[in-house]
Amino acid sequence: MGDRRQARELALQALFSFDMDKVDPDESLEAFCTNNEEKLTQGVEPFFMDLVKGVRENQPKIDALLNTYSKNWKISRMPVVDRNIMRIAIFEFLKHTDIPCSVTINEAVEIGKKYGTRDSGSFINGVLDRIKSLEGFE
Repeated sequence: MGDRRQARELALQALFSFDMDKVDPDESLEAFCTNNEEKLTQGVEPFFMDLVKGVRENQPKIDALLNTYSKNWKISRMPVVDRNIMRIAIFEFLKHTDIPCSVTINEAVEIGKKYGTRDSGSFINGVLDRIKSLEGFE
């Protein structure tokens, strides 16, 4: 597994725990990093931290995009895994223009298939593709 994939999967796990535990995110992030220090290698940690902190700092804008483009699904009703995968991908759309949107979407779909439900891949693909197309991301 590549460093960026590892960083995305770890970011998903951290964001999932923030969503579920409703504890102080800074304390939770510190504990998460301590518990996963062997996985947070030099090649993984910078991208992981950028994703986690970036999603948290941009969450209102990211969630507004999710609510706008996820037909018949309010963010509060989405599976926690799916919504956090899409939050990571949307953050990449917004701030990592060096990563092609098609790569970001493919990564999100694959991670969704691994950690989500049977329908996660197609749901994530549909929402992210709509956001990419209608918001003009390349």
